[in-house]
Amino acid sequence: MLSLQGSLFDAVDAPAAVWRPLDTARRTPLSAGAWVDHLPGWLAGGPEGADGLFERLSTDVPWRAERRQMYDREVDVPRLLAFYGEDAQLPHALLVEARSALSTHYRPELGEGFRTAGLCLYRDGSDSVAWHGDRIGRGRSADTMVAILSLGETRRLMLRPEPGVPGSTRAFALGHGDLVVMGGSSQRTWQHAVPKSSTPCGPRISVQFRPRGVL
Repeated sequence: MLSLQGSLFDAVDAPAAVWRPLDTARRTPLSAGAWVDHLPGWLAGGPEGADGLFERLSTDVPWRAERRQMYDREVDVPRLLAFYGEDAQLPHALLVEARSALSTHYRPELGEGFRTAGLCLYRDGSDSVAWHGDRIGRGRSADTMVAILSLGETRRLMLRPEPGVPGSTRAFALGHGDLVVMGGSSQRTWQHAVPKSSTPCGPRISVQFRPRGVL
């Protein structure tokens, strides 16, 4: 079982799960119509919040390892994965709350709600995800959003523009309970990655909420 060191404050006085208001997220405009919203500590810690959610997901989710073709050979995907489609029951009530809150807040801008949830488990600093955009489906040709709830160890989310798109590389440190939303044209005009960590670090779970037809 993976373990997470909660804060001493949470251990002494563990509050019920608290979501910070989504309208307090800070938006960073990128270029070519792309933007990123960042809300540190969207979900509070404690056993009824981010700490408890991390522990439950680490043990209850049917994590799977995958292999992918890389040039002329098959390689292990450097993280564990799980996916919950539109009709699947999410593995924790807090994820239902999160998806509902995101849908309510972003629907006026997105034009629809979030429908699916993809989960990644980064077991340690050697797990990562390479540069890419979520372009399978509608993200290839239309503006969309991907909302990510980060749990566990702080890791860097890096963004860089596609060749020919103005802009420079950006970095967001995603900590325990943080939210980041990539919106506008970001999936087709920018790439994102979670690089390997050069220093030892503990596990992290990323929960990615997406609209229908965006992968």
